[in-house]
Amino acid sequence: ECGVFGISGHEEAAAVTALGLHALQHRGQEAAGIVSYDGKHFHSERRLGLVGDSFTKKPVINRLPGSSAIGHVRYSTTGEPALRNVQPLFADLAGGGFAVAHNGNITNALTLRGELVKNGAIFQSTSDTETILQLIARSKLAYDSVIEDEQVSRFIDALGSVEGAYALVALTGDKLIGVRDPFGIRPLVIGKLDNFFILSSETCALDIIGAKLVREVSNGEVVVISDQGIRSFMPFPVAPYRPCIFEYIYFARPDSVVGGLSVYECRKKIGQQLAKESTNSGEVVVPVPDSGVPAALGFAEESKIPFQLGIIRNHYVGRTFIEPAQKIRSLGVRLKLNANKSTIKNKKIVLVDDSLVRGTTSHKIVKMLYDFGAKEVHVRIASPEI
Repeated sequence: ECGVFGISGHEEAAAVTALGLHALQHRGQEAAGIVSYDGKHFHSERRLGLVGDSFTKKPVINRLPGSSAIGHVRYSTTGEPALRNVQPLFADLAGGGFAVAHNGNITNALTLRGELVKNGAIFQSTSDTETILQLIARSKLAYDSVIEDEQVSRFIDALGSVEGAYALVALTGDKLIGVRDPFGIRPLVIGKLDNFFILSSETCALDIIGAKLVREVSNGEVVVISDQGIRSFMPFPVAPYRPCIFEYIYFARPDSVVGGLSVYECRKKIGQQLAKESTNSGEVVVPVPDSGVPAALGFAEESKIPFQLGIIRNHYVGRTFIEPAQKIRSLGVRLKLNANKSTIKNKKIVLVDDSLVRGTTSHKIVKMLYDFGAKEVHVRIASPEI
């Protein structure tokens, strides 16, 4: 997971970035951070917890002056949940300050890190993202006649050593940069608010600030936004487009558009297809809220079985999938979801969920439905087995 956001040229850049991160909060609830640039200095505020815990407060936003900013919401895949791993990461490099925020997983990060440390690099975090900063710092590529910018040239040179999934937003003294890995595994879009360009993990973050979608960043594309407008480079070897299917199943917000497709419509159609492939042995279709709702609606529509909210979600508890500890996940299920007795008692239930990752939550939900009087529970999972 993780969400990235960036804006260039807006006088309230940090406040707009905070709004964008709010819309991307579903992509990570562990930590959030913003780096801004005011024409002379970079400013960084990074916090553990939700965006609203810190970045709705005026004193925090006031410490982030400038007309350019990038932000990040974190769900950790590498590195412990400590403040030193909260992004965006910032470093003073030979060509000036450089901040970067990353959604993805660098598969050769440990190998690269080992080589860098052997050659004298000093790491401040355990995040795989810092590997990119270290590679930029050590790049010997001073200038590229096509790109005509030393920092961008070194950034691209550094990414040539990196393998895996990445959607990156970066900020220099005069440029906002967006990069997507050659396979386009993680999402990144370009938006426009008046005359200001925006980079975001999802289109829902553009909607919250009234920005328009320009287009997706292509797989393997580097976009450079400056006072001169937007420039595009395709510096990496051509690879087939391989977006992560889990964006459509679970990660992305249903009101986002990914790869030109409405995530909500995709999930609903998956539910319709699921009904075609299933034996319709229930009396009511019950979604596991909230991510199972569109698939359950599609299932109910296709199967002609009534749709009911048989489980009610408490929206003030974080997603159990995000919680890192198994004990917390086990405790969190009952805090978050409760059976709606009137719709499930003595009923044969078709329980529709978007995916089954660990199965620990699903097991407890089924038990809860039986505890509250369900006659039968038939589990239907919208995504295929892996």
